[in-house]
Amino acid sequence: MTAVDFIVPGDIETLTGGYIYDRRVVEGLTERGWKTTVHSLDTGFPAPGRAALDEARAVFAAIPSGRLVVIDGLALGGSAAILRSETNRLRLCALVHHPLALETGLDAAETAALQRAETQSLAAVQRVIVTSPWTMRALADYGVSAERITVVKPGTDPAPPRRTSNGATLRLLCVAALTARKGHAILFDALGRLADRDWHLQCAGSLTRDAALAAALRAEIERLGLGDRITLLGELAPDELAGHYENCDLFVLASYLEGYGMVLGEAIARGIPVVATAAGAIPDTVAPAASVLVPPGDSAALGRALATVMDDRELLSRLTEAAHAGRGTLPDWDETSKRFGEALGQLVQT
Repeated sequence: MTAVDFIVPGDIETLTGGYIYDRRVVEGLTERGWKTTVHSLDTGFPAPGRAALDEARAVFAAIPSGRLVVIDGLALGGSAAILRSETNRLRLCALVHHPLALETGLDAAETAALQRAETQSLAAVQRVIVTSPWTMRALADYGVSAERITVVKPGTDPAPPRRTSNGATLRLLCVAALTARKGHAILFDALGRLADRDWHLQCAGSLTRDAALAAALRAEIERLGLGDRITLLGELAPDELAGHYENCDLFVLASYLEGYGMVLGEAIARGIPVVATAAGAIPDTVAPAASVLVPPGDSAALGRALATVMDDRELLSRLTEAAHAGRGTLPDWDETSKRFGEALGQLVQT
């Protein structure tokens, strides 16, 4: 039985794409006979205080020598010194969803500091697993050669096709925590240009991860006069969220960056077409025939794309047919855990 330790800041049960990926991989490896142990670090990463760093040092020190250790990308920014001290004792693998230095809302100094910290941490690990070809390409700027990287895309659970709508109102769904990177302000502004169309948007995602932004977005909805057109559902459990996917005509996402976009896979798994931004890995995740993609940060372009789909139901039908055709092309979680285990196996053999 091969043992592997996962280092994750915060609670691995958190309902975001990165944590869900981590959790499903741990579950899949366990089912395949791996002995898995999850260690939760302080939520201050990637900018931990002294106490959090001391705690992280103790976590690493307690792991037996020679053990495989997977470090989630959220922990990389503050772990360079620890990883350098452990690189000859442990077999270290970084799991990168997307570089943290590319997060939305950082100033130039913060971006530079994060890129420097991530570069130092990535230099100290022997292997890197990423969730998309786009992330692999992005890590070239961090000094990571393609030979050290394995792409392991997220899985998608099989799901029944969504219910066909017979109503005039186009049912829109966005699944994303209300954070700056997800671009809700751009989406709301785009929809504000389309008040004469018949649509309703439901937004599922945490309202507390950035409470100040959530409050500002609520105010923006009222300013645009869309209080009865946009519903903020908050964070939903998977079974609750499934019901909203089932009653959706079009999935929308205005992100500035995605390292894969697992919610897009969940939409396609149900035969739901997508209007989104061409940000990060999104063009690799969603087939062109099932989507309309626009530049990130451009509310006018997003509004035009949405208007085109709303006004041309034949186009919506073609996009939906393509989404249905793509349902069987998505990797499942068993395949993801298998590939992840194979990538770790390469590290065992070195």
